[in-house]
Amino acid sequence: MSVTLDGDKSESAPTRPRHTPAIPADRLTGRPLHDAPRLFQRVPRLFRRAPQLFRGPRPESVPAHVGTACALIGLVDIAAGVFPRFRHSRMHSFAEVLPGALGPFAAALSLSVGVLLLLLAHGLKRRKRRAWRAAVVLLPAGAVSQFGYRHSFVGALLPIVLFTLLLRHRGEFAALPDPRSRWKALANFILMGAGSIGLGLIIVSAHPHRTLGSPGLTDRLEHVLYGLFGMQGPVDYTGSVDWTVGYSLGALGLLTALTTVYFAFRPEHPAARLTEEDEQRLRALLARHGHRDSLGHFALRRDKGVVFSPSGKAAVCYRVVSGVMLASGDPIGDVEAWPGAIERFMDEAKAHSWTPAVMGCSETGGEVWTRETGLDALELGDEAVVDVADFSLHGRSMRNVRQMVKRIERAGYETRVRRVRDLSEAELARIRGAADDWRGTDTERGFSMALGRIGDPADGDSVIATAHRPYGPDAPAPGPHGDLRAVLHFVPWGTDGMSLDLMRRDRTADPGMNELLIVAALRAAPGLGVARVSLNFAMFRSALARGERLGAGPVLRGWRGLLVFLSRWFQIESLYRFNAKFQPRWEPRYVVFRSTGELPRIGFAAMRAEGFVTIALPRPLRHLNRDRRRPCAHTTPV
Repeated sequence: MSVTLDGDKSESAPTRPRHTPAIPADRLTGRPLHDAPRLFQRVPRLFRRAPQLFRGPRPESVPAHVGTACALIGLVDIAAGVFPRFRHSRMHSFAEVLPGALGPFAAALSLSVGVLLLLLAHGLKRRKRRAWRAAVVLLPAGAVSQFGYRHSFVGALLPIVLFTLLLRHRGEFAALPDPRSRWKALANFILMGAGSIGLGLIIVSAHPHRTLGSPGLTDRLEHVLYGLFGMQGPVDYTGSVDWTVGYSLGALGLLTALTTVYFAFRPEHPAARLTEEDEQRLRALLARHGHRDSLGHFALRRDKGVVFSPSGKAAVCYRVVSGVMLASGDPIGDVEAWPGAIERFMDEAKAHSWTPAVMGCSETGGEVWTRETGLDALELGDEAVVDVADFSLHGRSMRNVRQMVKRIERAGYETRVRRVRDLSEAELARIRGAADDWRGTDTERGFSMALGRIGDPADGDSVIATAHRPYGPDAPAPGPHGDLRAVLHFVPWGTDGMSLDLMRRDRTADPGMNELLIVAALRAAPGLGVARVSLNFAMFRSALARGERLGAGPVLRGWRGLLVFLSRWFQIESLYRFNAKFQPRWEPRYVVFRSTGELPRIGFAAMRAEGFVTIALPRPLRHLNRDRRRPCAHTTPV
């Protein structure tokens, strides 16, 4: 036994020799040779990742990189065709004195290819197959123009490299076309025409040392307009510049004409619509599971598309707006079959390279969406739901509503609340006409909480509340719709509920018509077998409510101030105040999205879908955008 320095006992061990043999060391580092493998950990990452660099970017990231590169090459091609100093070289100066018109032709080709590549860049980023086909043709042409006009080997090599990358990863560009209509031909003509005039002015003004005289802006503009149609204008140049400018302007005019003709005569792919069979299947699902979501009946809008789960027990309805595949509310049907319908929805979005998004889903729906797809969710606002059994006009909190209703009733107004199936066709026609005339805008607003129709025979369970003022000495003269002064339309929410669809009133009627009809509907609800009523959706309600409380911080107060400012156009605060009058319970609603960077695009698409932002042709040309109710011709097969 031996004793260690700290007093602990340990077993005896053979003693080591006093002089161990020296281990050979590396002459450069001085480290032992047995530590040589550690040296490889010091090798720069660039060398360790060399094989990955030679393999190129990941396939899924290729479309984004290719789209950006395509835009940059397009800008280079445009610059090569426009600015003389950009293309100046000794070889180019020698080629300009040779006979023939290779230089002017190459300049026009470079300009045309550059413009088209800029237009295709966004389609390549979205993995569009047709954009890939066009880029595969244009990139070699751009390389020929770069070498034939600038005589630049680098300018010709870059398009060839991008061309090779497109061929190698052609499987990544398989997205189908978007729904479209004929009006895009006119939009293309206007945008391309304006762009051609602007670019033409730059071309005409880019040769100050070769210009004869001092032409003014009017002369230059006239020269551009003549040149777009292939004619000679009032501006003259020395040398071959006159041919170069003429061919470039002619190429822009020809490009504008050809793209417009292409958009006008290409096959149309209309937006997906509900077929009669789809509607029947959705109604069957709503009959069994419609009580789950107050927005379920709005899935029957006939301007929506639908995808069903493999079992057919669930469905997701959507509309495509500005490249966003926008669903609303929760999926329809059995909750256990929701994942199958959501998977089909995501497959459809991937097939077309659409941005998937969901507006106004419930907390349960948001949990399923985020769990099944990996998307994120953000609280969008709250839905006001009134339980009929708890509603009463008594109490201090209901004093304002109570006084308003009594005042209107004393003025002689009467209310009627009935099912759609109990109204005659003549009365339904009068209500439809009044609702259309009282609409405040040319566009029918609503998407997530609007059905888009009144009095359809298939919607016999819907409820219509109307306000009437009989004729009398104190009553105004009858209008075009008789004694009808206001209309509220509710759609079914399962068998014991209803959801508010639209509110319309005569602008000449007394204020408070909507409050009167909501109270009348709530009073009549027990007789209709309705136990719960869903009112309007209040966007950002929690922020408005918390921002006005005592002790709210500066950030919350600032956010509330911004919402109040935006309420001048979007009725954010007014809808919240109106709903709060009836003391509802608030049910949160969410927006589901893929990434934060896509939220502005989703918000713009949602505003277009809801009718707050409209992009339409002038009235004389709106026949070009005729609505054709056909199923989508390129829907992914089930």
